[in-house]
Amino acid sequence: MNILVINCGSSSLKFQLIDAETEKLTAKGLCERIGIDGSQITFSPAGGEKIVRQVPMPDHKEAIRYVLEALTDEKTGVVKSLDEIGAVGHRIVHGGESFAEATIITPEVKKAIEDCIDLAPLHNPANLIGVDACEALMPGVPMVGVFDTAFHQTMPEEAYLYAIPYRYYEQYKIRRYGFHGTSHDYVSHRAAELLGRPYEDLKIIVCHLGNGASVSAVKNGRCVDTSMGLTPLEGLIMGTRSGDLDPAILEFIANKEGKSIGEIMTVLNKESGVLGLSGGLSSDFRDLENGSEEGARALKAFALRTAKYIGAYAAAMNGVDVICFTAGVGENSVNVRASICKDYLGYLGIGIDDEAAKVRGEEKEISTPDSKVKVLVIPTNEELAIARQTYALVK
Repeated sequence: MNILVINCGSSSLKFQLIDAETEKLTAKGLCERIGIDGSQITFSPAGGEKIVRQVPMPDHKEAIRYVLEALTDEKTGVVKSLDEIGAVGHRIVHGGESFAEATIITPEVKKAIEDCIDLAPLHNPANLIGVDACEALMPGVPMVGVFDTAFHQTMPEEAYLYAIPYRYYEQYKIRRYGFHGTSHDYVSHRAAELLGRPYEDLKIIVCHLGNGASVSAVKNGRCVDTSMGLTPLEGLIMGTRSGDLDPAILEFIANKEGKSIGEIMTVLNKESGVLGLSGGLSSDFRDLENGSEEGARALKAFALRTAKYIGAYAAAMNGVDVICFTAGVGENSVNVRASICKDYLGYLGIGIDDEAAKVRGEEKEISTPDSKVKVLVIPTNEELAIARQTYALVK
């Protein structure tokens, strides 16, 4: 069965077609600048030439229509008709407490996703638009929602509650939810496979390090803590997000500069992180490895913050068997991984194989044979994880 995976943003749409039985990628692509002048679709069939077309995409429904046309094109497509697509798996960012696993999308499910819009105002509306567009163009095809927050719903209340009046949780469901759950799920399971050990017997720390970054603690097959919170702003220093800070900073800046809470939140989400720490040099970690004082300052702070979360989660699980690095920075930055492991994690008995640690974008164990904790680089594959969960529901 072919599964179409859709990841719908406010002005973009990523897609992959995956053969669920073989788990092979059939095609992938990207629709950009939806609703904006200069929109285009990039389509890459497996083993074929990449095709880029400038086409008008006033809305997501039109973007989905171009995706389906590309997949079924007589010359360059990969399926003869839409009948060969058995289901569509949609990435949904926020499921609140309603969803602890993937689910078939029904009107009731869509209402529950709408109820979470306050928690993810930029993402959930776009995700729903993608669902509606696919339903209109693919009537009768099952739609499945796979939630970024679902994997973290196993956290105990001592991990997800904030130390604020409990009524705020009761009334507004203010709590830690966590994100990147599909990635943490895939990478933690893959780590167990690579080590040849039962998933339920391991204590795993997953470091999803990219422009958005988070760490999770997975104990005996269940997520027990994660660094992102009510929103993706909490936790690690990121590309443009501040991560953890003293909440009183908001009032301090508001009083000093006459800014509203909304304006300060824009600063924390769009102007902070390594971009802010580097004095505006860049939010791209690759640009920070240029030997400059500004870049080094940002990277050192990022490595320290990541190491502190690893240490905290080793304590939360009373030990750790394996640490995984994934996502753009985790998979590719040799220097960032080395700084985290060598500068801060020696007390865990970790040894790093310098030659193996040069790996970029490939699965590799980078710890030495005598290391007390295994350290792995595992490229994430959120689309495959979405396809697996979708297939499990509809097969």
